[in-house]
Amino acid sequence: MKKMITGLVACATLLVAAPVEAAPKGPVQALKAVLTPGHGVHFTETATLLEGAVERAERRRRGIFSFDKKGGVKSLDVTTTGGENGRERAIGFNHVIGGTGYQSGGLIGKWLRNGKTWWKDVQQLHLHHTQLLGDDEQLINPTEPAALAALLKNGQVSENTVTGAITFKELEKVSLWLDHSAHSSWEDDTKLYYTLTLTSAGLVSRVQSTYTATGGPDELVGKTLHVDTHYSQWGEKVSIKAPDRRKTTTELCIGGDFCNWRLPG
Repeated sequence: MKKMITGLVACATLLVAAPVEAAPKGPVQALKAVLTPGHGVHFTETATLLEGAVERAERRRRGIFSFDKKGGVKSLDVTTTGGENGRERAIGFNHVIGGTGYQSGGLIGKWLRNGKTWWKDVQQLHLHHTQLLGDDEQLINPTEPAALAALLKNGQVSENTVTGAITFKELEKVSLWLDHSAHSSWEDDTKLYYTLTLTSAGLVSRVQSTYTATGGPDELVGKTLHVDTHYSQWGEKVSIKAPDRRKTTTELCIGGDFCNWRLPG
């Protein structure tokens, strides 16, 4: 009996002394763990424009973001459908001043000549993603650690979702994605309502955002945009390359024979 008691005490001591398993990483830690150059995330997106209770337009996007080593998007390859000008595709690199973007199909496709299928645009004052994706893009980018941290802190957590509201001005302070969009010049006090859905690993699997435009293009002012984006394959190796140079031009021909070398931007 004495030997049995001694054995039980020893086992109990081992159980107490055994190292406790590490707690699951938080969303910001989980994101930082996958932010490796040459890797990225896939996404699908639906953007719906509402006027009152009536849906006026809907566009869908599917594509890839490749990561910047500090967080955020270094390059993208995105195809959009559902717009009034048909299917369009955008490839972009280094979304800062002096970045390079390529566009094919859509309205741009109607202005290309001589068998070219891609328009190349370089070193505009702000060659950023809004010019490539449109005003109805997702304004919350979960590849940015600082932005993700602010949204988590600002929102209410319920199981695997985070729900909240943040102004454009507040989000712009921590998000280069918003700062490098056309929306940064809109009304700063516009409220962006959001819901983030997290995987068991702490990564964002879905972002839903809604706002009513109080600035921007006349056709959007007073209307509500709802954008629903799903993310998958976080940290997967990705390769985004420029289009074939033989199919690329910097020249656009608008209105028949009138050709210019750059759109205003």
